[in-house]
Amino acid sequence: MELLIVGGIALGFLAGVQPGPFQTYVISAALSLGWRRGIVVIFAPLITDLPIIVMVVFVLGQVLPPAVRVGLRIIGGLFLLWLALATWKQMRSGVAIGGHATEAASQSTLKRGVLMNFLSPGPYIAWSTFNGALLLQGLEQSPIHAAAFLIAFYGTFLSILALIVLVFDRLRRLDERITRAALRLTLVILVAFGLLLILQGLGLLQ
Repeated sequence: MELLIVGGIALGFLAGVQPGPFQTYVISAALSLGWRRGIVVIFAPLITDLPIIVMVVFVLGQVLPPAVRVGLRIIGGLFLLWLALATWKQMRSGVAIGGHATEAASQSTLKRGVLMNFLSPGPYIAWSTFNGALLLQGLEQSPIHAAAFLIAFYGTFLSILALIVLVFDRLRRLDERITRAALRLTLVILVAFGLLLILQGLGLLQ
């Protein structure tokens, strides 16, 4: 069990610190909503990963068809471009940044995070390879071993995401001009990830 826990911690750490669309979106939420409402976004993987794990690990037997990967990359890339555009329009309309976000705004942010994670190829690839392999290894020993791996993985992953939220919440308190500049940068990164996914899906970039 110790090896599964160590593996879960290591994979959770890598998933948290590796730059990606979801981490960028978490930063954007922290900058625009603050930590109290922004931190709800980090729980999106808990909502989306269960059906992904069931489908990829147990139904498909860890084999993700190439056509599915292509489709996920293109759809996920288009969604990231739409999300960046919608956020840019909100900024241009003069929406206040910081502590005036409504409960509906934070719920909408969580829903977008859930949809982003579900359409992203990342979770499918992770659970169809190394994550899924360790989960199945744990299940071969006992459900408790599998649960230990999942707790270690998500405990580490969510802790790092929470730390990201807190760090960028502190950043937004410095100056609204800094916050807006950081938000613009996150939008540029989201657009870059979106275009990258689309190009990969079309086979124009490996």
